[in-house]
Amino acid sequence: MKADIKWLDNPEVFRVNQLPAHSDHAYYMDYESLERRDNGLTQVLNGEWNFCFSVNAKSRPQDFYEKDFSLNGFNKINVPGHIELAGYDQIRYINTMYPWEGKDYRRGAYSLDPENNGAGMFSEAEYNPVGSYITTFTLDRAMYGKRIHICFEGVEMAMYVWLNGNFVGYAEDSFTPSEFNLTPYISEGENTLAVEVHKMSSAAFLEDQDFFRFFGIFRNVSLKAIPDVHVDDVWFHPVLHDDNESGRFDVNVKVSSILSQKDLKARVILKDRENACVMKNEFPLEEKNGIYCGKISEELKYVEVWDNHVPYLYQAYLEIIGNEDELLEVVPYSIGFRRIEIIDKVMYLNGKRLILLGVNRHEWNARTGRCIGMEEMLLDMKCIKKNNMNAVRTCHYPDQIPWYYMCDEEGIYVMSETNLESHGSFQKLGAIEPSCNVPGSLPQWRENVVDRARSNFETFKNHTSILFWSLGNESYAGDDIEAMNTFFKEQKDGRLVHYESVVYNRAYEDTISDMESRMYTKPADIEEYLKNDPKKPFIVCEFMHDMGNSMGGLGSYMKLIDKYEMYQGGFIWDFIDQAILVKDEVSGREVFRYGGDFDDRPADYEFSGNGVVFADRREKPAMQEVRYYYGLYK
Repeated sequence: MKADIKWLDNPEVFRVNQLPAHSDHAYYMDYESLERRDNGLTQVLNGEWNFCFSVNAKSRPQDFYEKDFSLNGFNKINVPGHIELAGYDQIRYINTMYPWEGKDYRRGAYSLDPENNGAGMFSEAEYNPVGSYITTFTLDRAMYGKRIHICFEGVEMAMYVWLNGNFVGYAEDSFTPSEFNLTPYISEGENTLAVEVHKMSSAAFLEDQDFFRFFGIFRNVSLKAIPDVHVDDVWFHPVLHDDNESGRFDVNVKVSSILSQKDLKARVILKDRENACVMKNEFPLEEKNGIYCGKISEELKYVEVWDNHVPYLYQAYLEIIGNEDELLEVVPYSIGFRRIEIIDKVMYLNGKRLILLGVNRHEWNARTGRCIGMEEMLLDMKCIKKNNMNAVRTCHYPDQIPWYYMCDEEGIYVMSETNLESHGSFQKLGAIEPSCNVPGSLPQWRENVVDRARSNFETFKNHTSILFWSLGNESYAGDDIEAMNTFFKEQKDGRLVHYESVVYNRAYEDTISDMESRMYTKPADIEEYLKNDPKKPFIVCEFMHDMGNSMGGLGSYMKLIDKYEMYQGGFIWDFIDQAILVKDEVSGREVFRYGGDFDDRPADYEFSGNGVVFADRREKPAMQEVRYYYGLYK
């Protein structure tokens, strides 16, 4: 198969040769490597890559992936990182508008005309920058002879991948891992990896988030050696029964094997905090179409309960056992028992009314943008805990994988949001005008957004901290988002589904979202809803908008918690200012710059600065208000 530049224009092409999304589990060949937390089967490709910037697809080096291509004219760039922050292209901050507004006329394919498929919209655009990346690597010796996958944890926005001159695959969805099989093309000598990243594709209509519009390989890139017998996917599903004392542990596993295995089986072990075994069982794996599948369900008479106050986690181990009881692979995972439900229109966690003392959190670093590491995550978690917050909404895309593990361990309730925001397609100068809304009810966009929901679920399904799946943010409502809701419900994982923008299209309020969710609703308007026999519990998924001298009215919202059971709190907008540290040309000092400070037009200026912490993570005075009022209900 050859790469096709026209895929950029087509909403029905969003993954080519990309491996299916799967659980984010670690894997080890034995318990010795597990104890070291080093499986010897991962090779990180981060570092300095060769790079060429082009203003559009027509001017890009089209054959740069070929083996004998000359790198004359290429520079160096750090991976991960944003292309704009490396000195290329235009730094731009926009809230609701699409970045081309006022410059190019674009409407989503099929949105106004069922015959208009958007051909050439991005592939032939005069302005649609391209980053051409090349690196070479030699496979670690321990990985020889095994299946080799490559995982891109985050690439904005559309990427093509080649290895040793061979086309590997194509992917969109900037904030979920993209994994490809390199095995047919890899050698034990030097390998040449080429990645072509386009700033915009049809996915731009779906990724209109309120943030700086960057592009490039901005999260980790790594090679994964896949053992001959390997857990492709596992779902650890702990269930807390209504008595809040007993539970059930369901495990569903898929295993691939390139070996002939007659009696492949799985063994599940569950241990408590004191390392005492509370469950041990094994079950056969049955082969179907080259995949070995199996499941088990085990009742437990007594379990410790996980919540924000006591985030009790058990340690699960999944062992894959071959002939003569040989251990082929072991997968560890920390899991907790908790139950989220709605009873009489009130959300309960483990039988107690749930109060969300939440915050919306973008990933951000004032020097590196959305390219962050463990240091930033640890600082954010420390701040969240210190200031009595108990919940985080991952606005408006999936976060890096380690964040979800941290939330499991610290007892932070997560609203895991799908990578979707298209408010530029239905909000126009403050008015709601959905005539060209994407995805809407357009059949050509449906599988695209359902796939984004699927990637969110499959990657993060094992995390105890996730209480809610969110369908995205500010994208209006139609059949396609209804299909996303249906997908999550079909998984029957016990979690609730959230979506706010159904408030703009009440025709779907019975088929989208388990809760009434609104933004910046006045306390009086919340009371008006709650007094009139509402259908659903109420949360404010964004409120207070901490910009300038804000947060003064938080007490008015918090009083509603005591007054109305169906009011269950919400998520402050937002955690951290989006501002970039630059050296001032006049004073020579480092200063924060916001939207519009980079001669970017259109721009939404200082609207990027509405966090409860500054961009360098210093707490704003407004945090005192948060700490006090949230502390009353902690």
